[in-house]
Amino acid sequence: MSDFKDRVVIVTGGARGVGRGIAEAFLTAGAQVAICGRSEPEELPDAKGHTASFHACDVRDATQFQNVVDQLLAAHGRLDVLVNNAGGSPEVPALEASPRFTESIIRLNLIAPIVCAQIACRAMLEQGGGSIVNIASVSAERPSPGTAAYGAAKAGLVNVTRSLAQEWAPAVRINAIIAGLIRTEASAEHYGGEQGMALLESALPMGRMATPADIAGACLYLAHPDAAYVSGAALEVYGGGEPPAFLRLAEEARGTPANGR
Repeated sequence: MSDFKDRVVIVTGGARGVGRGIAEAFLTAGAQVAICGRSEPEELPDAKGHTASFHACDVRDATQFQNVVDQLLAAHGRLDVLVNNAGGSPEVPALEASPRFTESIIRLNLIAPIVCAQIACRAMLEQGGGSIVNIASVSAERPSPGTAAYGAAKAGLVNVTRSLAQEWAPAVRINAIIAGLIRTEASAEHYGGEQGMALLESALPMGRMATPADIAGACLYLAHPDAAYVSGAALEVYGGGEPPAFLRLAEEARGTPANGR
């Protein structure tokens, strides 16, 4: 997956966390990488002597994202890959979430990726094709208490990925990654510090959370010509998933591990 030389890649939200890991992976593979976000990071993603370019952009604003694509087309003459990574949500109980808050979460996690994909697709069709990867979440597949609108938006993102894969084939492939729990700068705060994260990881089948590199590797595969017949897929990158709570309760009741170990 190291032959992205001369390919042009956009990673939304590529300044930190998972997005930064994705940007660095494409840089390592030889791509020209552009990241976009509302504020420029102190240090841009860098790998193998190559540095990503930064473009100020609120992905919820179609005009701003169109400007990013136009700048890249002017500079490089092409756009090969879009990774719709920007997203997220603070934890807010559903009864306390205002209509404005709910709309903002859905706009960031569903509407913005759709619009960015439309803009990117038009550019890709002019050159004969390209690849789009939408970063979804395990919250799309299971209940998401505390982040209900986020889970609903990510479920919608998986569905629209499959629809657009049929509409835009064969020139433009579009896939989703269903990401599990990931270790990032923000994880410790969200999961109760290192102690909480260690406890959580001990319950996961792989014994750890995903890293940004795990998600980045999946992006490289989906964007690569080796995945030429992969479109409309929802690739689950979550290390076997999260064990259901009833197994833990049964284990405690029996006094023995549920998996027999």
